[in-house]
Order: sequence, then structure tokens, then C-alpha cells
Amino acid sequence: MKIHRGKMPFPIIIISICILVFIAVLYAERLSFLSSKSIFKFKPCPRKNAKLKSSDKKVDEEIVNTTWIDDRFDFDSEECNIANGKWVFNQSIKPIYTDITCPYIERQFSCIKNGRTDSDYQHWEWQPEDCTLPSFNPVLALKKLQGKRLLFVGDSLQRNQWESFVCLVEWIIPQNQKSMKRGVVHSVFEVKEYNASIEFYWAPYLVESNTDIHFIGDTKKRIIKVDAIKERAKNWTEVDILVFNTYVWWMSGSRIKSLWGSFSNGFEGYEEFDTPVAYKLALKTWANWVDSTINPNKTRVFFTTMSPTHTRSQDWGNMKDEKCFNETKPVRKKKHWGTGSDKRIMSVVAKVVKKMKVPVTFINVTQISEYRIDGHSSVYTENGGKLLSEEERTNPQNADCIHWCLPGVPDTWNQIFLAML
Repeated sequence: MKIHRGKMPFPIIIISICILVFIAVLYAERLSFLSSKSIFKFKPCPRKNAKLKSSDKKVDEEIVNTTWIDDRFDFDSEECNIANGKWVFNQSIKPIYTDITCPYIERQFSCIKNGRTDSDYQHWEWQPEDCTLPSFNPVLALKKLQGKRLLFVGDSLQRNQWESFVCLVEWIIPQNQKSMKRGVVHSVFEVKEYNASIEFYWAPYLVESNTDIHFIGDTKKRIIKVDAIKERAKNWTEVDILVFNTYVWWMSGSRIKSLWGSFSNGFEGYEEFDTPVAYKLALKTWANWVDSTINPNKTRVFFTTMSPTHTRSQDWGNMKDEKCFNETKPVRKKKHWGTGSDKRIMSVVAKVVKKMKVPVTFINVTQISEYRIDGHSSVYTENGGKLLSEEERTNPQNADCIHWCLPGVPDTWNQIFLAML
């Protein structure tokens, strides 16, 4: 037979093309299967490590902690929706500080030191769906703060976040290069080596009131001066990074006594407003001060969204009315939202900030914290300056389901904050 060199028979060509098409279809189908979206829709910042499903009983693959500074991370706060994600349990994660090694944690947040025996709440990491969140890097944080002042302003939840930030960085600073000065209103952690300070200023309403300095326990006697901020805010100038919050003190009732002008007339002259209305008046006062005082070329302004309270266990299906007492795992229901986060307040903040001239960046902690019913101080805290007794710890109604254990959830808030910086 005569052999035709250099040419393939036509049937073989057809068969080869069919095989290639079949392989391409299979490959495309596999990509579709692996992705929750179409293969033509790519995520803006893909994860570096694939996580096993929570339904898997055994985790054979350990998450490897790479160096703190990782150029592969492509975090963009404008493209990545931090609130959309899930908490993933990872036993290999170890907090970089404890409430024993960090000397700056108040007893109110020192859960392990106060007798909490379970520690699983320290091993959950937040995994956004659309991007990879970089780990908190204390060296990078201090370099970002070199020659600068960072000031957290707000309530006890803001102090929770401030103490977390201090503990996340202080352990790498030589003893003779750091100092802490605590005050009733203003506390300062200094880092001499970096000529930097990490500060906290107590202003639970941001505006002035008759209870923020001289505490009034009876909420019916509290009056908020919704148009006055200068006396507090004069201490917030000449700062490079400002982080504000205000929420939980507004939740003392459905109505708030609000006052214009001076306190010299005592209780005379106040009006009662629904809480969202009074909150809006106060936040507008804050916004006007920021717009009229802050130079955005010199100072960055952040606002930490509301930290949820977990005082109603029925919200997550526990009908025993035990608050967050004895909770050891996060809520697994997607988009869980309880009664401890007021969407009316969230709406007020969004609308007021939208109209401001000075850019304000949100540190969105509300949704991610909603799941963490296990992370609160609960009964491992103090009341009236004294630790709860063994007997008091058996009563669920004594549980503090507002503040958070340290180390714990506020460390993730600061992880997000540093990524935004």
C-alpha cells in the first residue's frame, strides 16, 4: 500500500476534535461545580487557603500560618464585603496574647483569668466569602502608627477594642520602650520606639451628658445634651487616626431625655424623643464637628458599627431565657440577626455619614459579631468592682452579654481595621 506521509486520515482528525471538545466541556462543568457562581464571574480577591466544610467530622489539613506580611493578599474594603462570610473553627490558631500575658486587660474582659474553663471561643477565624482577610501583623501596625496618634473614642465596647489593639502590639515592644497612663476619661499607651500612641477617650454618647463622667445608674435621670460636643471634642484634635463608636448607652429605653443649652437649670428644659430621633440629633452634632474641625489630608476618621448584645436567647432558638449563659459555639444560621442590633440606629448612622464632607470609613463589625453568642464575658466578669461568686455564676441573669472576652472577637475587629489602614 502507498503510505501518505505528513497527512492524517480525515476520520482520525474528526475523532481527535471530538475528544478535545469533550474534555473542554468536562473541565468547564468541573469549574462550575466548584464555584457557587458562574465561571465567568470571578471573585475580586480569591482565598489563599481552601477551607474544609464545617460538616466534615475530621480536619486532616492544618491551616499553615505563613509570614505575617503576605503580598498575595489582595484586600480591598470597597470591593470585599467583609460582613458576608462565616466563622471557621481552627484549633491550630493560637491567640498572640492572653489575659495573663497582656497586663492591660481590665478584669471585666479577663474571662480565662476569671475562671472560664472552655477556650474554643478563641479558635474561630472570620472567613469572608469574597476575599481573604490578612492576619493581624503587629510589626506592620506599629509601622503604620510611627510618629502618629491613634485615638479610640466612645463607650466600653470601644474600650474593649482599644485594649485588644494594645495587647495585639505591646508584646513585641521592649519593656523600656512602652508605658501606660490610665485615666477616668483619657488613657494613653505610648510606644517610645515608634514615637506613637494608642489612646482611648471615654465618651459613650460622643456628645455631652449628665452621666458619662459622673455616672447615674437610674436611666430615667439621664439627660443627653444633644447639641454639645466641644468640651469633649477639644481633646480629639491633633490626632492622626480617629476611631469613633456610640451605641449601647442609647439602648437604655425607648425614649431619651434630650436637652439643648446649659445644664444650669437642672432637669428643666429637656424634651423626650424616641431613641433613633435623639441619636440622630447627637450624631449630626458629631458630624458637624468632624466636618468643621478635621482636615482629611491629615486625619483619617473611622466609625465602628454597633456591637450586638445577646441578652435574649430566644433570638437563636434557646427558649430557656438564659441570655448568652453557657454558650460555647457561634450561631451557624446565615445572616442571623437578633434583637440586640437596632437597624434603625444603623440606618441613622448610614444617612448622617453619607452627607458628611469628611470621608468616614466604617469598620463593619455588627453582622460578624451577631453570630458570636459564645464570645461574651458572660458570668466570668465583675459586678460593682467584685468578681461574681460561684453561686452568682450559676444564675444566667448575671451574665454580661454585652462586653467581650479578651482575647476574642474584638481582635477580629482590629484585624479588619488594620487591613483598612
